[in-house]
Amino acid sequence: MAKIKKDDLVQVLSGKDKGKQGKVLQVLPKKERVLVEGVNRIKRHLRAGQFGNTEGGIVESEAPIHVSNVAVVDPESGKPTRVGHREETVERDGHSKTVRVRYAKSSGKDL
Repeated sequence: MAKIKKDDLVQVLSGKDKGKQGKVLQVLPKKERVLVEGVNRIKRHLRAGQFGNTEGGIVESEAPIHVSNVAVVDPESGKPTRVGHREETVERDGHSKTVRVRYAKSSGKDL
C-alpha cells in the first residue's frame, strides 16, 4: 500500500518550494516521484505543431518531485506527518472483511 496517493494534500520538505502545500496530481511509482499542484513549476519552450492543433510559445507546468521530499499533511493539525497502516474489520451485509487503512501517525486520524 502506498504512503502517498493521488488527491492527498502534501507539504514540500526541501528544495526551492519548501513549505508549500498542494494536492498530488499524479504518482509515478517506478520513478519514485509525485506531481504536486503548484509546486516545482518549470517553463518549457514549445514549437508550433505541424498541423496547427498546438500553439507554440512558453508553457508553464509542474515537474515531478521526489517522494522523499514531500510529506502528507495531517487533517487535524495541518502539519506534515508520517503515514502508518493498520488493519480494520468492516462489516457489510453480515460479512466481515479486513481492510488496510492509512492513518496520520501524529494524530491517529484516518487519511
